[in-house]
Amino acid sequence: MPTSAPYIGSFAPSPSGALHFGSLVAALDSYLQARACGGQWRVRIEDIDPPREVPGAADTLLPQLNHYGLHWDGPVMYQSQRHEAYLRVLATLRQRGLSYYCDCTRSRIQSLGCHYDGHCRDRRIPAEGAAIRLRQTAPVFHFHDRLRGRIEADPALAREDFIIRRRDGLFAYNLAVVVDDAAMDVTEVVRGADLIAPTVRQLSLYRQLDYKEPDYVHLPLALSPAGLRLLKQNHAPALPMSDPRPLLAQALGLLNQPLPPQWRAMRLESMLNWAVDHWRLDAVPTTPAP
Repeated sequence: MPTSAPYIGSFAPSPSGALHFGSLVAALDSYLQARACGGQWRVRIEDIDPPREVPGAADTLLPQLNHYGLHWDGPVMYQSQRHEAYLRVLATLRQRGLSYYCDCTRSRIQSLGCHYDGHCRDRRIPAEGAAIRLRQTAPVFHFHDRLRGRIEADPALAREDFIIRRRDGLFAYNLAVVVDDAAMDVTEVVRGADLIAPTVRQLSLYRQLDYKEPDYVHLPLALSPAGLRLLKQNHAPALPMSDPRPLLAQALGLLNQPLPPQWRAMRLESMLNWAVDHWRLDAVPTTPAP
């Protein structure tokens, strides 16, 4: 009988700022899930959008993970070094007739209710100054989330020909994450609930590229005491490089996981090993928590 593929999970921060408590929750959840499944945990730096990056931020992410005891397997992948791979996939889609150029403006699409209508599908737009869109032939209207169960998509979003390379020449998020997760052999994507909506687009791209689809887990979002999402854009404070155990304990609490009785006296490695041994994905809540 064939055996299932070994578990490979990942954490993929962007260098738009230092890691904050919300980042720690996502990293810890994906780390514990990978280790509890006896698998690998890999890291990818999503440095694909230079206008959004904070100078020097990329150099802080890995030391922060190490400081909190979240040690990864294998080499770190950097999206900024993956352009050739993305170009090959774009060429493949072009050869299969699964993409086309589009010069529609943001204002035009907003006037349509923010859903693109396929206006440029057969217009033969020249490449210069145009975006590239996926010709949607495999829309995904629902998917199974291992934490949340069946998730239904907005049908208009599922059917939309979405952008896979932007007008400014930068590669789109949906293209890059699919190509990279496939290259890393990721078997399960564990990430925040703010990324539920684009999942159906990514699944459709997996199918059109004949890639094996991963499983998905979308985590509850961490909120500030004021009820705001913890975001770099909201000036969420960076993770301190002090004793990591109190914040790890807080993150475990948000994930509804038990704490070692004597965690304050434990070494960091022992605390994390205890958390792996007692990890329960089905106990993680699905609602945001402060």
